[in-house]
Amino acid sequence: MIANATHAPRSTRRCSDVEWKARTDLAAAYRLFDRLGMTDLIYTHMSARIPDTPDHFLINPYGLMFHEVTPDNLVKVDIDGNLVEARDGDAVNPAGFTIHSAVHRARHDAGAVIHLHTDAGMAVSAQADGLLPITQHSLRWYNRIAYHAYEGIALDLAERERLVADLGSHHSLILRNHGLLTVGRDVPEAAILMYYLEQACRQQVMALAGGRPLITPPHDVCEHTARQYEHAYPRAGVLEWDALLRWLDSTTGPTGPR
Repeated sequence: MIANATHAPRSTRRCSDVEWKARTDLAAAYRLFDRLGMTDLIYTHMSARIPDTPDHFLINPYGLMFHEVTPDNLVKVDIDGNLVEARDGDAVNPAGFTIHSAVHRARHDAGAVIHLHTDAGMAVSAQADGLLPITQHSLRWYNRIAYHAYEGIALDLAERERLVADLGSHHSLILRNHGLLTVGRDVPEAAILMYYLEQACRQQVMALAGGRPLITPPHDVCEHTARQYEHAYPRAGVLEWDALLRWLDSTTGPTGPR
């Protein structure tokens, strides 16, 4: 299984300690979402900026499934899409580069970017009302989530401008008819935001499937709850990440939603 920075064998790539930490955290995120069943075969992607070389970021090699990603085989690219210290067979999903380079170029606070095609996330992305404020999880995003209209598979570099304009200063984006995207100061923050955004979408799909009228809390309660998430708790990932690494290091334990 994937390990944290303490247990993972050191990379055969020559890299700094901070780059190795970014590699182990990002590889752990890939294994986490594989264990949770939040994958799309070899598609979708997560990236992490390298703190001591901020114009470089790490992303999964094109063609590998999430469970195959390791700290060592993550590919390093620059902000213009050039492979850095490339090995034979290194390649990047072109759509992945379009999306991740756009965010890393525009948002210097973006230490990590996660984009997934989850079932519930894609379902909600196709619903005209978007994410509804109907559960405690969803209220984290009350008036705090962005939307980007579908333009086809993200192969056109010209889309980057519109994507980052729609994202603005938000940490989460629903790509209409497409999926979910989260931005964090580091991998743990982006990963936990993605986990709970997908949970909120799953709960919405289930609530709508019940066929009964929904209860929406009043505006002041929704806003109060969103502010509690922002100010009453440490930022996403601070409390949860070490526990998730222990879970990944274990050989037993419950699996997530499928």
